[in-house]
Amino acid sequence: MHHVVAEVWRGDFLESVHHGTVLATAPDGSETLRIGDADAPMYPRSSNKPLQALGMLRAGLGLDGELLALACASHSGEDIHLEGVRAILAGAGLGVGALRCTAALPIGEGALRAYLAGGGEPSPLTMNCSGKHAAMLATCVRNGWDTAGYLDPAHPLQVRLRETLEETAGERVLATGVDGCGAPLFALSPRGLARAFGRLASAPRGSLEHRVARAMNTYPEYVGGTGRDVTRLMGALPGAVAKDGAEGVYALGLPDGSAVSLKIADGSQRSRPVVMVAALRRLGVDVDGDETLSALATAPVLGHGEPVGAIRPTF
Repeated sequence: MHHVVAEVWRGDFLESVHHGTVLATAPDGSETLRIGDADAPMYPRSSNKPLQALGMLRAGLGLDGELLALACASHSGEDIHLEGVRAILAGAGLGVGALRCTAALPIGEGALRAYLAGGGEPSPLTMNCSGKHAAMLATCVRNGWDTAGYLDPAHPLQVRLRETLEETAGERVLATGVDGCGAPLFALSPRGLARAFGRLASAPRGSLEHRVARAMNTYPEYVGGTGRDVTRLMGALPGAVAKDGAEGVYALGLPDGSAVSLKIADGSQRSRPVVMVAALRRLGVDVDGDETLSALATAPVLGHGEPVGAIRPTF
C-alpha cells in the first residue's frame, strides 16, 4: 500500500496529493526512514543505468570520465551529449546508424527548442538513452558479440548486465520488461536499489564501482543536463551518485554508504526531487545550509505564471 508522501498546495487549499514509497538507509543498511513497502518489486527505469554501466565495465568497456557519465545518463540532448554519443560510437568503429534505441526528440527544454528550430526530427541519437545504447554497442564490439541483437534479453550483454544488477542489489531480478528506449528492463525492490546505490557511492578507490561514482559526480551535466534536478543534486553533494528514472523513480547513494530510493506511485515527476530532499534531511544532510538543496526542498505551484503555492513533503 502506498502512502501520501507529498502535498500540492494552491494558496491555503490542499489541491492534490502524491502517494509513494520511500526508503532511506544508514551506512550499515539499517532503515532511517521507510514509507510504504520497500520490498515490493518496481521497475527502476533509468535509475538502473549506473548499475548497467558497472556491468559494462566488468565486461571490458573502456570508458571513463564524461563518456562513462554519459553511459549512465538520461541526457537532455544538448550538444555535449550528442557529441559524446558520437565519440563513444566512433571509438568502437560504429556510426549513429548502429543505435537501436527508440527515435525521440531531446528532453531538455532549451535543447528541444534549438533542435526543432534547426528542423530536427525524432532520432535515436537525440533519444535521452542514447549514451547507454552507445556504451552497450561498444561493449559488444569489445567482446566480439553481435551488435544487431543487443536488445534481446538473452544476448550475452544483457545476461551480464542482469547478473551485475542482482549482485549489486543483493537480490534476484523480480521481473523483466521492455524499457521506453527498447532495452530490457529489470525490476528490483526499493531496498535492493538503495543497497546498490549505497555500494556504488561508498566503493573503494580503484574499484569499477568507484569509477562509475566518480564519473557521475565529476560530470553531473552529462548525467542530466542544464537545470536538471539530478545534475543540481550531485553538484551539491560531493561524492554522491544520483539517478532519476521515469515514472517517478529516484535513487541516490552517499559516500558513507547511506542511500535513498523512492517511487512516486502515480508516476509523476514533479514531486520526486521534493521527496528526495526530504529523505536526505532524515539522513542528516544539511539541506537548509545549501542553496541548491533548499531550492529543491519544495517546488512552486503556479497561477498566471507566478508562484501561488508549493509542493511539499509530508515527512
